[in-house]
Amino acid sequence: MNAWMQTIGIDGLKPLLATLVLPPMPWLLLILLGGWWLRRSRPLGRTLLLTGVALAWACWTPAGAEVATRWLLDPPPPLRDPARFVKTTPPPNGPTLIVVLGGGRREAAEYDEVSLNLISIERLRYGIWLSRETGWPVAFTGGLSPGSQGGPSEAAIATRIARDEFRHPLLFAEDRSRDTHENALRTVDMLRTQPVARVVLVTHDEHMPRALRHFHRARDAAGLHFDLLPAPVGITEKGDDWVLGDYLPSALGITRSRYAFREWLAWLVGA
Repeated sequence: MNAWMQTIGIDGLKPLLATLVLPPMPWLLLILLGGWWLRRSRPLGRTLLLTGVALAWACWTPAGAEVATRWLLDPPPPLRDPARFVKTTPPPNGPTLIVVLGGGRREAAEYDEVSLNLISIERLRYGIWLSRETGWPVAFTGGLSPGSQGGPSEAAIATRIARDEFRHPLLFAEDRSRDTHENALRTVDMLRTQPVARVVLVTHDEHMPRALRHFHRARDAAGLHFDLLPAPVGITEKGDDWVLGDYLPSALGITRSRYAFREWLAWLVGA
């Protein structure tokens, strides 16, 4: 899918296409369609209208976003107590490397420079924490996403933040990838000269299934042999501890819903 979009020259339209197909746009269109059909067929129009409102409400709530994430993606569980994991799990026949996947940049006026966005910062922070808990080195992969207007790559920014702010330098940083597919290809290519027995993959839980698929494929295509251990971040585990606010629309709800549907659609089309 990525190669096809690049071939016909619409790779930079990914953000626009995502806006058109991700919630809440489909539900808003359903509401508008229902309102239009009310004049022609009141029962059908009412059904479309109420369905659109119900879906929009559900997708705007944290509870609805959680259900969508678990049902559509079924992400792996968190890597609990990594220090204990190191002590109790038989070590692989070779070194372990933590690989953090970039998730975007932002213009940070408060720093007067381009910085990592909240998604990337959360991943980098967790990757460095894992490194300190386990002693495993950490690497970062991320260049410029499609549609970016130049400037420093995510990897360059992550290298600076890891060194200057976390005081925990990266082992290496891959700075040419534009998406998850290239994250995997280019990182695995770099591992040809830095053999490892296990890669601990750090990304958000919604993104983890697709990231694992790409890394499995890239590893197998390269003829390398290392285990992949998911270490997802951004996990919500409430169990039965839901409160009224979790069923009300919120910015958090729509953000998580969009992310879940985006990853689901990307999985379906092989992106």
